[in-house]
Amino acid sequence: MVTEIVTFKVRAGMIQEQVFAQYEKTAPKWRANPDLIRKNYLFDPSRGIAGGVYLWKNRADAEKWHGAEFQKMIYEMWGSTPQSEFFETPIIVDNLSGEVRRN
Repeated sequence: MVTEIVTFKVRAGMIQEQVFAQYEKTAPKWRANPDLIRKNYLFDPSRGIAGGVYLWKNRADAEKWHGAEFQKMIYEMWGSTPQSEFFETPIIVDNLSGEVRRN
């Protein structure tokens, strides 16, 4: 598994309610994604940074879904270009399900 952390600046003056409303609009798309295991939405209002933490089956899936179309969507929606970092994810401790998952 691969964890991808995506961050980007939000448009100047956007408030939390606006950011969260945008998240709500995109959540069904990510819920329907067959290659995505989990997504956590992020927001730091003090720095005007938003993004997500994605857990993918592999890096190729992340790159497939976060290609040119995704880059364009983020720029149009938020006014900035997203940055991604990737990490191998060998073990996940999930306290909600009571599981320890291994890659």
